[in-house]
Amino acid sequence: MLGLSEGLVYVDEHLLVLEKPAGMLAVPGRGADKQDCLSVRAQRMWPDALIVHRLDMATSGLVVMGRGAAMQRALSMAFAERRVDKRYVAVVAGAMPGDEGVVDLPLAVDWPNRPRQKVDTERGKPSATRWRVLAREGSTTRVALDPVTGRSHQLRVHMLAIGHPILGDALYAPEHAAPRLMLHAAALAFAHPATGEALRFESSVPF
Repeated sequence: MLGLSEGLVYVDEHLLVLEKPAGMLAVPGRGADKQDCLSVRAQRMWPDALIVHRLDMATSGLVVMGRGAAMQRALSMAFAERRVDKRYVAVVAGAMPGDEGVVDLPLAVDWPNRPRQKVDTERGKPSATRWRVLAREGSTTRVALDPVTGRSHQLRVHMLAIGHPILGDALYAPEHAAPRLMLHAAALAFAHPATGEALRFESSVPF
């Protein structure tokens, strides 16, 4: 069970901030073997906790939950209206040129190959990711990724599209193996939905 010493970053009467480990679902999946997840564990301790956003199963890092429907709606709206600053850290294949940039490529579901997503200039939804080099490490690059939009698999597909797939991505770049997907949700900043106080949370990168 998720305990106060395991995964809890912040709690008050309105919201929770938790750390999801790599390999754990954020919400229940299909099938009896996919019911154990971050949201279910959180609800054992805080029954009013409701999921606001998700991380891919292979991605680790910070997740926000609202306590009660009103707080969930307020936080979900903040995410939808891009009033939440999100920062990820990834290790990608190759030496990225330059020190920073923006990937602006529309994304859509790759229907024959779900759950894969793809760049689709005709039917895709607008999608943008800011990137900044943190360090070049031999044949790889450590980057900070700021998703302007929040499409499914956005960071993974955008990095793949510019020729620098995230290491350990078994779905999009199995040839670049690593012990895990090298993607971590490292920082979140937003206004408290009840008080308006500026909140910022950071999580140490585990790779």
